[in-house]
Amino acid sequence: MQRKLVTLINCQLMEEEGRSRAMRAARSLGERTVTELILQHQNPQQLSANLWAAVRARGCQFLGPAMQEEVLKLVLLALEDGSALSRKVLVMFVVQRLEPHFPQASKTSIGHVVQLLYRASCFKVSKREGDSSLMQLKEEFRTYEALRREHDAQIVQIATEAGLRIAPDQWSALLYGDTAHKSHMQSIIDKLQTPQSFAQSVQELVIALQRTGDPGNLSVLRLHLELLAAIDPSPESSPPTWCECCRALGAVRIVVTGLVEFIQNHGSRKLQEPGHAHNAKYKISMCRDLTLKGSCPRGTNCTFAHSEEELEKYVLVLLTVGVTY
Repeated sequence: MQRKLVTLINCQLMEEEGRSRAMRAARSLGERTVTELILQHQNPQQLSANLWAAVRARGCQFLGPAMQEEVLKLVLLALEDGSALSRKVLVMFVVQRLEPHFPQASKTSIGHVVQLLYRASCFKVSKREGDSSLMQLKEEFRTYEALRREHDAQIVQIATEAGLRIAPDQWSALLYGDTAHKSHMQSIIDKLQTPQSFAQSVQELVIALQRTGDPGNLSVLRLHLELLAAIDPSPESSPPTWCECCRALGAVRIVVTGLVEFIQNHGSRKLQEPGHAHNAKYKISMCRDLTLKGSCPRGTNCTFAHSEEELEKYVLVLLTVGVTY
């Protein structure tokens, strides 16, 4: 989100193209804001259970980060040379190779992973009269990175269809067991967005606020979010007037400020610790001790950031409230 703010700030508003970019950046920021607000109103304890229930409801399965990775690599091993195998033969190949390391592997569970790849259209299927169909891995998916990306995108698609909103860092933890794949998951989420997604998300937020009683009075953001959702995201759209640009910039300032204030006062993850609001330099640069020595003697009391995530959230606060640094 910080990068989107910087993109917006750097738009050259005196030029038509700059104003067009500013409108698209404002819309993008608004969409990220409403997604984050929906996330803040979800129960994180139920998130994982709801996700895998949605995946199983479609006849698919996720076996955990380590096992799922091995399954995908074995599918690739069997089919990367262009071989065409029946589903039964492919499943048995994977199970036999997997069993020494994962005794819990079964034909049913591996079959459900293959079904997930089938739903993602990774296979070219050749039907045979009176015999099982043959499955051939499409050429564009014959590397682990490409196959894994399509696999991950399919799970994100299932979650979206089930009405679940999951943050990139949560996706990384769920699918990989770490947070190192946050950017990878964000790129998948962005690619799956449609022009209608923003307006749908605003409606989801309205429902969430009705369910929770709206303790942060976020309903006042609805008109501003709807204004941003109505912006045409296409690069070919007509250049905005100055009046339209001013309205969009005003709306995005209000909704992003609303997000930050809500997280500070009601959110599950505080953006700013109590007692540090007065310090405009708090955690807006990386800790030199940690960078040079690998450790910091001040620990959690350090006034410098100890991770990129920590740096990003405190810079976001300053940018939102208009503090320069």
